[in-house]
Amino acid sequence: MKIQRALLSVSNKTGITKLAAFLHEIGVEIISTGGTMKAIKEAGIPVTYVSDVTGFPEIMDGRVKTLNPFIHGGILAVRSNPDHMAQLKEHGIKPIDLVVVNLYPFKETIATPNVTEAEAIENIDIGGPAMVRAAAKNFRDVVIITNPARYSSLIAMLQQHGDIDLTTRKTLAKEAFRHTSEYDAMIADYLEKQLKNS
Repeated sequence: MKIQRALLSVSNKTGITKLAAFLHEIGVEIISTGGTMKAIKEAGIPVTYVSDVTGFPEIMDGRVKTLNPFIHGGILAVRSNPDHMAQLKEHGIKPIDLVVVNLYPFKETIATPNVTEAEAIENIDIGGPAMVRAAAKNFRDVVIITNPARYSSLIAMLQQHGDIDLTTRKTLAKEAFRHTSEYDAMIADYLEKQLKNS
């Protein structure tokens, strides 16, 4: 299945404009959030703001921006399920075929000297893991990338084959679930230390 629409929302911006430029070059529509969108736009690459997709502004200091059926419906719809596809059409939701997300820098934040608990809490990503898990769950239809080191192999595979094979999709999904599980474990460990020190 050809990638036609991608959602890019990354904390670590390494290589993101190069990837976005390539995706644009091969005709992929790019959706993005806040800082990622700014970087892509500044590189002169067309990008659609996520709020223009959802019809809803980013609210609560960015705590809520991608938690929306126009995003999650687009990611989770099973393309071979006629009911899912009919519901997308009925609600005006377009499928999302590639999700490139890495999470708020919680590890780096808590490593900062004198970091407050409030600062640490604000760096717990919610929408990011939700998109990562949704895309990984639907790996047959959606490619999920959580590691910038994967961008070059994604580009090479799309250049060579025009698509991503099922084994690679499943491998990337496994990496994605590992990424979110390690992230959650880190947060749990931090809170455990906070409890011991309180």
